[in-house]
Amino acid sequence: MDGVVTAVGWAGAGLLLAAYALASAERIAAGGHGFQVMNLLGALALTINSGHHRAWPSAILNVAWIAIGLVTLGRRSLPATASADLEAPAAPPMSAGTARRHP
Repeated sequence: MDGVVTAVGWAGAGLLLAAYALASAERIAAGGHGFQVMNLLGALALTINSGHHRAWPSAILNVAWIAIGLVTLGRRSLPATASADLEAPAAPPMSAGTARRHP
């Protein structure tokens, strides 16, 4: 069993590193579906490994990572009108007389 959990942990670490490397090299979109799925699966694998070894800080971090990935993917799967309702309201437009100038 330990060998399987170790292999799962290494696979998860590989997925997270691959997602980061691919996004950094602009081979995949940093916020894209592929990036999110790779992060989600990598975090799941590392959660299994961390939990098995009772490395609770790492396990909890990866559960949070999974939650972020699920929320992100869930928001993207909503119809456009439903996801627009979840976004912060837009700021009111500024009139020409109230525009701020930056030095």
